[in-house]
Amino acid sequence: MSSTLVPAHLPQDSLPENNLAQNKQPQNNLAKRAVEVHKFGGSSLASIECINRVIDIIQRNCQLDDIVVVSASGDTTDDLIEIFQLATENSDQLHQAIDALKQKQQALAKGLLSDSSVEPLTTAIEQDFALLAKWLQLDIRAHEAELLAFGEVWSAKLLAAVLAERVCPSYAIDAREFLVVDNDVNCQVDYKLSRDNLQQQLNSQQLTVITGYIARDNQGFPCTLGRNGSDYSATIVAAFTDAQNVTLWTDVDGIYSADPRVVPLSRKLHRVPRTVAKELGRLGNPVLHAKTLQPLERVGSHLHVASSFDPLTPGTEVGDFGHIAQRELSVTYLNDLLLVQSPSLIGQQGQSAFEQFNAITGDISAGELVIQLSQQKAVSEWLASYGTEIKFTPVSLMAVVGHQASKRANVKARFKRALKQQKTIAIYNSLHLDSIVAVLPQACSAELLNSVHQAVTKDAKHIGLVVAGLGNIGEQFLAGLPTQLERVKALENVHLVGLLSSRKSLYQLDGIEPEQAFTCFEQSAQPYQIDQVVEQLANHPYDELIVVDITPSEAFSKLYPQLFSHGIHVIGANKWAASAPLADYQEMLDLAQQHQALWLGNTTVGAGLPINYAIDDLQQSGDRIVEISGIFSGTLSWLFEHYDGKQDFASLLKEALAQGITEPDPREDLSGRDVQRKLLILARLAGFSLSLDDISCENLVPESLRSISLAEFLERAKELNEPFSQRLHAAQQQSQCIRYVARFGATAGQCRAEVSLEALPLSDAFASLTPCDNIFKIVSEWYQENPLIIRGPGAGREVTAGGLHSDLANACKQLSSKQHQVKLKGIN
Repeated sequence: MSSTLVPAHLPQDSLPENNLAQNKQPQNNLAKRAVEVHKFGGSSLASIECINRVIDIIQRNCQLDDIVVVSASGDTTDDLIEIFQLATENSDQLHQAIDALKQKQQALAKGLLSDSSVEPLTTAIEQDFALLAKWLQLDIRAHEAELLAFGEVWSAKLLAAVLAERVCPSYAIDAREFLVVDNDVNCQVDYKLSRDNLQQQLNSQQLTVITGYIARDNQGFPCTLGRNGSDYSATIVAAFTDAQNVTLWTDVDGIYSADPRVVPLSRKLHRVPRTVAKELGRLGNPVLHAKTLQPLERVGSHLHVASSFDPLTPGTEVGDFGHIAQRELSVTYLNDLLLVQSPSLIGQQGQSAFEQFNAITGDISAGELVIQLSQQKAVSEWLASYGTEIKFTPVSLMAVVGHQASKRANVKARFKRALKQQKTIAIYNSLHLDSIVAVLPQACSAELLNSVHQAVTKDAKHIGLVVAGLGNIGEQFLAGLPTQLERVKALENVHLVGLLSSRKSLYQLDGIEPEQAFTCFEQSAQPYQIDQVVEQLANHPYDELIVVDITPSEAFSKLYPQLFSHGIHVIGANKWAASAPLADYQEMLDLAQQHQALWLGNTTVGAGLPINYAIDDLQQSGDRIVEISGIFSGTLSWLFEHYDGKQDFASLLKEALAQGITEPDPREDLSGRDVQRKLLILARLAGFSLSLDDISCENLVPESLRSISLAEFLERAKELNEPFSQRLHAAQQQSQCIRYVARFGATAGQCRAEVSLEALPLSDAFASLTPCDNIFKIVSEWYQENPLIIRGPGAGREVTAGGLHSDLANACKQLSSKQHQVKLKGIN
């Protein structure tokens, strides 16, 4: 087992066992070596600040024996290319460019290392520039590959030195010492020789920093793997070491459904199937490149793409995923291409040409291939021997990429409709079935790409759903979910992915069939600790995640601030959060707003009745609420609608308990606390900053019966009879009835709020309800003489589950128009 990294300057006796041991001789068992490979691109290493950020990422994510692959820092490769061009042109600006680059590299070293550590590195840089001076006196063109390798070598040496000084034993390897490819055009790797070479280079219990982009050919000459070749280097090294994971740390936080520089509304693809990623790289995705994924096919390593500028944001995974990830779609494009048309490209000859020139797309039955512009001469020479007519046409391509895209008739039809107003030469299916490619006679414009992306991916936003609480209401909610998913268009991309009871949880990121939810839960759920919930949910691979909280748990409600901090949305029937202490409640509101997280809780009051919607709508419309009152408890509504003195109150209470109308302990209903919390929730929703202590609450349980056991309470329940009989008799003497009423009012800036047992005239709106009904009366500036009344069942599993489904549909409609900001630092 590899050891976790800790600062190198700690005394040895303070380190974990086997950590930061002295350098050992190279091991032969590479299967026990690199656990992970981490690659950092040039933008991630562009400055002192960037490199310090990389050091922090390595400390948090790497172990000893892991491997780090690096690109040249910042624009170093561009600077070296410019120097090469200036040298070949004998430009007067050459020495100025060389001095600027030398100063930049030395400044990085001096800004990151102590005086004792920096000297070897600055000396090595001086030696490299002295070597460059010698090449300039001869023929620089003979040393182009060596010149371009300087950037990666400097980057690897610098990072290894900083890590060795601050973190752990580290060393740099020049990839030219082990990596052998056929040539700098095909870049096909000699895996056995290169793997054996690397085996001799690796040291145990140290962090290895390897140069990306550079190699040597099978003649022993230095060469490069092409622009962006460092990603390819990283996956090659992963294949050599059987690494489990490869992380490409770049300047954008994942792979998107289109180039985010061109399409601002592109969506991050959290999980991309391996074959789809390969096709994306082939067809122009700016993050993935064609060769990057090839080595991983040998070992099946997992590929991650993440941002070094935002390392805590989950990136994109490339691997083997189920149907949800397979439904994702992307739109890519490539300009500066050629359509080659020739009879010699029909049939077997066309297949040979397709493979030899790695054609992008085409139709060999029609003798057509699409190639890179730079390949025109080579293709012409290859076809010349056949003596047939050849036609080259400048073209661009646009492609829809997704799992089995060419077999998905609706995708192809949508793509064709999106291109209806465009002149199109041809539309080809990919040979790998994962793309549909349109060849266009003109360059692909930003406007066209945005238009096609919108048309093709408009229904692609995926929403994960987690249900917490699997009691009666949870069971009813899940029972109705399949019908809702079919019936409500806003829910068509909602996927049930998590179930939580009070003791066990089940997460299946590829989806749980709602019809099989309880069966799956019984078979596969695992015990969990409540402090693990947010960590698990925060790493979800969906565009949005909604948690439906149907628990009565105060502990679960205390997770809301963390959920909101991760942008996770909450639909809550749980009253604890909405009636929390005022400071905590305000913090939750602020966090939800800050992180664009929705918090819907229509079922916290009135089950499925739209009281929350009504108050929110009045508020949003500019009305001002001055009074809220009503009967908010279905249990107390049932009790006092039935209590007429013919049956004693204790017997009626036990009857309600037997029917499941009350809580298991009826004192919870009789205490009035539930009504008190509901009134607080509504008052806050109406814009008033109240605390629970601001609402007086009449507890209907005598002091003598509050602290005893439930069994003793039920035995002594007859002690309730006399007090309630007196209250009822006094009301009846005045032709009134008794009802448990909640009242809130605001006058001249003063608020009053109470819940209590009241005597009401029989003509009062609260006096005659269907048992278990709730009633809400709202007085506002718009509803004064004739208040707004909302009445209906305020309890019951069916109506509460219905209210949750209403909130879910409302949330998904809001999220359909929500746009995420692309965290883009400038893709190379």
